[in-house]
Amino acid sequence: MADEPNLSGGTGRIEKLDPQFQLTVRDHVHRILRGAILAGRFEPDEKVNERQLAEQFGVSTTPVKEALRLLEAEGLVQALPRRGVLIRFNMNWAEEMILARAALESMIGRLAARRISDESKRVLQATVNLMETATESGNADKLIALNETFHDQIHRASRCHYLARLIERQQFYDASIRRVIHSDPTEREKALQEHTAIAAAIIDGDAEGAEKQMRDHVVRSGETYLSIVFGSKKDI
Repeated sequence: MADEPNLSGGTGRIEKLDPQFQLTVRDHVHRILRGAILAGRFEPDEKVNERQLAEQFGVSTTPVKEALRLLEAEGLVQALPRRGVLIRFNMNWAEEMILARAALESMIGRLAARRISDESKRVLQATVNLMETATESGNADKLIALNETFHDQIHRASRCHYLARLIERQQFYDASIRRVIHSDPTEREKALQEHTAIAAAIIDGDAEGAEKQMRDHVVRSGETYLSIVFGSKKDI
C-alpha cells in the first residue's frame, strides 16, 4: 500500500482553497443579490419573489430566504407581513453608504500615512505605476483589479483591524459598475490623478493630506456611481 501523504506540519504541502469554494450556497446568493441591488437592478420598494429568485438561481428557496434575511439585517430589503420582501435600497441610502465609506477610508488613509513601512511604500508606488500604464492603455479590467489592490495595500499599511471590518459593509460597487466607470477616459484620468495624490501623501507621511485626498476621491467616485445607477449627478 502506498504511504499515506503527510499533511501535518510544514508549509507548501497543500494548495490553498480558492475562497470561492469556501462560500455556502446562501453566501453566493447573498453576494449576487446584494450586488444586483447596489447596482440598481431593482427599483426602490420593488417586491421580490423568493420562489422566482430560487428558480433563477437554480436552487431551493432555503438559501434564498437565508440570503434575504442577511440583506434585511443590512437594511437593503424589508420583509413585511402579507406584503412579502421589498427592496429598500434607494438613492438616499446609497448616498449614506458613500459618506460612510468616505469617512472610514479617509481615516484608514490617515493611519496608513503614519504607520506605513518602507517596503509598503515601494509596493504602493509600484501599484500606482501599473495604474498609470493601464490608464494609458484603457484596460478597464486591469484597472478594476489594480484599484482593489491599491486600496487593499493601504488597508494593510494602516494596520487597521476594527476600521477594516467596518468598511466591509460599505462596499457598494460591483464589477459591472466599475467597468462602466473605468471605461470612461475622463474618469480614468481623474482616478489616476486622485490615486497618485493619495499615494504621494501616504508615502510622504502627510496624514492630513492623505485623509483629505482619500475622502475627496471616495466622494467624487461616489457621485459618479450615483449618476450611473440613479441617473443623477447629485452633489454630495
